[in-house]
Amino acid sequence: MMDIDGKVILLTGGTGSFGQKFVDVVLKKHKPKAIRIYSRGEHKQVEMERSFNDGRLRFFIGDVRDRKRIYRAMNGVDIVIHAAALKQVPTCEYNPIEAIKTNVHGAENIIDAAIDNGVGRVIALSTDKAVQPVNLYGATKLVAEKLFIQANSYAGGKKTRFSCVRYGNVIGSQGSVIPLFTKQRESGELTITDSRMTRFWITLEEGVNLVFKGLGSMKGGEIFIPRIPSTKITDLAEVMAPKAKTKIIGIRAGEKLHETLITADEARHTKKLDDSFVIEPEQPFWNRNEHVDGKPLPEGFTYSSDNNDWWLDKNEIKKMLVKEGWL
Repeated sequence: MMDIDGKVILLTGGTGSFGQKFVDVVLKKHKPKAIRIYSRGEHKQVEMERSFNDGRLRFFIGDVRDRKRIYRAMNGVDIVIHAAALKQVPTCEYNPIEAIKTNVHGAENIIDAAIDNGVGRVIALSTDKAVQPVNLYGATKLVAEKLFIQANSYAGGKKTRFSCVRYGNVIGSQGSVIPLFTKQRESGELTITDSRMTRFWITLEEGVNLVFKGLGSMKGGEIFIPRIPSTKITDLAEVMAPKAKTKIIGIRAGEKLHETLITADEARHTKKLDDSFVIEPEQPFWNRNEHVDGKPLPEGFTYSSDNNDWWLDKNEIKKMLVKEGWL
């Protein structure tokens, strides 16, 4: 794990679910010089400042679309964690240009500002929806991944290095089905888009730990993917509301039956570690023989929520939800 004591960290989208957990872990376990919270929401920043009440936190009102502001916020920064994005699938579908401005042009601004300010390491958060995308949110995150990987070439001889982490649904995060089921069980009926649906699940703390792992081992250009369990949505619904009825409402626009974290094409340049995978870049700057230790994957390997070798049964789902405070 990278030593972040004495470092200045910039966290975009810092008032979100991931940002809150990241700050909590860092302040408790490490001694950063400062953490700069960069986000658009004044009210959320005020609430976060009062909640943590820690002088190492700095709050910057700003949008990743604002090139001048992100340049100013990144001055003197050692590490950038880029979590800011428009993430809601229906919102991105209805507002496609806005999604592109934030998720694509915002990524470009982060890259340029990091290189020009001499930032050491940048980790960008991505999603399983970036893999073989069927919605605009996934498509913009795929482009963002490509931008961050190739940014290692743009950095040239400068010290800035870029990598990504890619993972599945975060338990209880905004937009997750878990808060929806929590509200719906009061009415006695849960809505399910398709009974065949499966999903990957990861906790906020596991997502934070993946970022730390990436920071500690990155050479620049990797996509880090955790080994995480799958569940059937119908099992999740039964555990959360065993007495409730379920109503099948049909799959929504831009929604998949199953999510994928590694495609067969990506698997050819991916290494398997004990608890994770690392997709190596296919760019000229990368020397496979000098970087990731791990086992190559078999030809034709894919990592998707329906062919996963790690499934949670109903008892395990219940334990997960209790641990995370949803039951």
